[in-house]
Amino acid sequence: MKKSSNSLRIGIATAIILGTIGWLAYSGYGSSKSYYVTVAELGGMGDKAYKSNLRVEGFVKPGSIEQSGTHVTFVLNEFESHSPKAATGRSLVVNYKGSEPPPDTFKDDAQALAAGTIGRDGVFHATELQAKCASKYAPGQPGGMPAKQASAPNGNPRAANTTSPATTKLSSDHPAAAE
Repeated sequence: MKKSSNSLRIGIATAIILGTIGWLAYSGYGSSKSYYVTVAELGGMGDKAYKSNLRVEGFVKPGSIEQSGTHVTFVLNEFESHSPKAATGRSLVVNYKGSEPPPDTFKDDAQALAAGTIGRDGVFHATELQAKCASKYAPGQPGGMPAKQASAPNGNPRAANTTSPATTKLSSDHPAAAE
């Protein structure tokens, strides 16, 4: 009789623990998933956009960055500013309030990815911000030559700016020369 009572208790406790873990996993999955969209796709989402966590990708409009500490407000464009389509592209105001400042690569015309939610006022409220520098990945100028490193007479670029102690001469008025 005692064995079945203990088995019943263990079975109930196990069921409660497994049920709780299952519920936490299900509710956590639903709240953490986010849709990846472009600025143009966001406009076509309708009411679904207001109920979802989103990651929006676009290009930072030149001159739109207003930063105060870790809070940044800027405009994401559908196209880069030097693209012929930029004038007809869609844009989105983003208000980033994160615990960290924006990355160093977050500049005008940088490709940016903001994660957060969109409000009914049309402003995207971001809690995460990523950026990559557009100029870093741009092709070189046509006809441009790579910069040459200065090299020593023996052809070794590392030896160009070094001075060997054996070739250093001290003048007679230098304090170390008197020693």
